[in-house]
Amino acid sequence: MRRAKSCGPKGTGQKGRAKRDGQDSAMKSITLLGASGSIGQSCLDVVRQHPQVFRIEALVAGRNATQLIKDALEFRPACVALADASQAPAVAHALAGQGIEVLAGRDGLLEACQRPNDICLSAITGIAGLEPTLAALTATRRLALANKESLVCGGSLLMEAAQRHEVAIIPVDSEHSAIFQALHQQPRKALRNVVLTASGGPFRTWSADAIAQAKPEQALAHPNWDMGAKVTIDSASLMNKALEFIEALYLFDLQPGDIEVVVHRQSIIHSMVQFHDGSYLAQLGAPDMRSPIAYALTYPDRAALNVAPLDLMTLGRLDFEAPRHSDFPLLKMAEHAWQEGPAAMIAFNALNEEAVAAFLGGRFTFGAIARVVVEGMDKAWNQPIGGLSDIQDADKSARRLAQERIARYAEA
Repeated sequence: MRRAKSCGPKGTGQKGRAKRDGQDSAMKSITLLGASGSIGQSCLDVVRQHPQVFRIEALVAGRNATQLIKDALEFRPACVALADASQAPAVAHALAGQGIEVLAGRDGLLEACQRPNDICLSAITGIAGLEPTLAALTATRRLALANKESLVCGGSLLMEAAQRHEVAIIPVDSEHSAIFQALHQQPRKALRNVVLTASGGPFRTWSADAIAQAKPEQALAHPNWDMGAKVTIDSASLMNKALEFIEALYLFDLQPGDIEVVVHRQSIIHSMVQFHDGSYLAQLGAPDMRSPIAYALTYPDRAALNVAPLDLMTLGRLDFEAPRHSDFPLLKMAEHAWQEGPAAMIAFNALNEEAVAAFLGGRFTFGAIARVVVEGMDKAWNQPIGGLSDIQDADKSARRLAQERIARYAEA
């Protein structure tokens, strides 16, 4: 499997280093994909804390025009882009005379992604982030990757594009950031396995019957992390860990047997690695996404951050337990999807995205999410996947099947 360079920044390329509006050319320019989401807002807070180090080149959002306008007026990017073109007139009106270009729709979004920059932070949720991330690889020196679905659905395509454009990939998910940090400067031949930690979500101690009947407000009550709705629901089903399992296979060139998933309810150890000499290296910290974001932006340096320090004396203990695969079947399904190949991984993600949207829309209770995905994965997903169009076709096919299953459970 070909891997992009994920161990450091790009070499001698000068893309994105030009001065703009008299600003110091040594400042790192950032294009932020998914600016209005949880990760995007955390990234902007990191930038806010280090105005002499970073500047925002472009802000890309989906449909939250209000937040985009507010952020644009504060951070003064060269351009903003909104995927929902219907919101563009309001944004253009609010930013008139500010010297900020307003782009909209698919073409506008991709144009913004291709603005030269030092760092692109990809944080668009779902497979919707794949095409913008691929576009950004032609213009950036470093990809700070927070969109796990891009790797799940287009891992080979994305990694090969990063290698071709000599773009360094630094993971932003707290678990993959932890693995990245633990592996830093360690001889790869010494690695025994990777331990991927999971909080267990809000249903960690619930019975199977109670989990099956859970409502959205219960699934959204994550005990540790403040995340967007889709990621929070995925955390409740352990689908988020399933996606991270596949992401880790691509990022660190692993095989399924190299990864162990452990439930760690405190979310203090973000992940760890074990070496053949029996040693473990773990990365610890409070559950605050600003820390892994800042590391991805500043690597190999570390920036001071206004985050709550970890008080080990107050914490007192760290707990670990095995995942309950019978009650959370999507976690095990990740390995099956990987073994089946690219089309199966695309279907795995699409089935879940559709089922989660239906659940959040009140069409059925929580247990139906896993049923929609597991039943959909019974189909043989083995069509060849070459480029982006093949990925999009497979995605559409899986979504049609998901809607059939969703209609069945919504009527029940």
